[in-house]
Amino acid sequence: MSDAPASEAPLRAAEVASAQTRTVQVLVGSQALGGLGTTIGIAVASVLAERITGNASLAGLVQTVQVLGSAGAAYLLARVMGRHGRRPGVALGYLLGAVGAGLCVVGGAVGSFALLLTGALLLGANTAASLASRYAAADLAPARSKGRALSLVLWATTVGAVAGPNLVGPAGDLASAVGLPVLTGPFLVSLVATLAASLVVAALLRPDPLLLAREVSGEDLHGPPARLSRTERRELLRAHPGIGAAVLAMASAHAVMVAVMVMTPLHMDHGGADLEVIGLVISIHVLGMFFLSPLVGALVDRVGPRAVLGLGAGVLWASLTLSGTAPEGASLRIGTGLFLLGLGWSLCTVAAAALLTLTAPLAHRTGVQGTADLLMNLAAAAAGVGGGLVVGLLGYGALNAFAAVLVLGVAGAAVGAGPRSAAGERADAL
Repeated sequence: MSDAPASEAPLRAAEVASAQTRTVQVLVGSQALGGLGTTIGIAVASVLAERITGNASLAGLVQTVQVLGSAGAAYLLARVMGRHGRRPGVALGYLLGAVGAGLCVVGGAVGSFALLLTGALLLGANTAASLASRYAAADLAPARSKGRALSLVLWATTVGAVAGPNLVGPAGDLASAVGLPVLTGPFLVSLVATLAASLVVAALLRPDPLLLAREVSGEDLHGPPARLSRTERRELLRAHPGIGAAVLAMASAHAVMVAVMVMTPLHMDHGGADLEVIGLVISIHVLGMFFLSPLVGALVDRVGPRAVLGLGAGVLWASLTLSGTAPEGASLRIGTGLFLLGLGWSLCTVAAAALLTLTAPLAHRTGVQGTADLLMNLAAAAAGVGGGLVVGLLGYGALNAFAAVLVLGVAGAAVGAGPRSAAGERADAL
């Protein structure tokens, strides 16, 4: 903390508390819009790709490219935020996502797979902005409640994300009414929602939580963090083992979730399920991802990330067992499996994000977080490519077996996270 006079300390504490409340409120609103913009297209992306290309093996490529776009955007936004704060970085991410959604509409309208992939690449910036928002919510939160702060913003995604897939049908009707193919409708809605999220962040996220945290801690307000050499990075990881464990858990859990989630609509479509039912199952999955996240965050703050990561690994294995044995089409088993897949992802992601925020030094926090999101999305992209190939060659059940092996990364991270609680990692962390 800075060396402010004692008489100024209560005023600064009140300023930080007020800024934290405003930050969370703004991010809750933008996250709801961003969640709608991100997930409404997921329910139809693989189906639209197959309709354009006529090749089921390429169906998962759209989501894979979107994940790669998220990886690249995570690095770009981390650089922007490291220099200028959270507000311009998050707003830029949503703006790029809106452009991507527009290109997806055009690609679907003219039957261009190349345009669809380009749009998906930019649309990945939506996810990067959403992930950065959860970190922004924790910048000013006390160490004892960082898990709850970031999980509350994740929870806000429920509003838009659950509504999104259920708007697939009406969005298709809207597209038809304006002369566009039915499957471009969700991306049209994504364009509007994501642009609105960008405007909310740009206009209302003031003061910037990261810049205020740096100011309070005594750091240079606008100075970019020092670039670390390879030796310095190794020393950072050695001094803070929670960083490596958090990155491993994030990458493994996200790879599992993406690999199975993006191919489930195609598995159901092959069994004759209509778009409304597919959208409902994706909504159930997203409900598992976000709706219980405040409880997950409170659990992380109470028992620490190690226990929650172990629990998350168990839930993921249960979900893969249910989904992997489900027949094509619509079934209660698929819905239950996808809900548990989302819940397992939530347990792992909230625990890992809290651990990463608490253990990464403030001077390098955005760089570490951006690198973590980059690696997380690269792992998911690889899993998405592998998932499409596995389903094309061996089937949906084999995909779930493949994903079950990846869960071992979460289990290993739970061991490597160390015995202390999240709050105990850095009791004085801002």
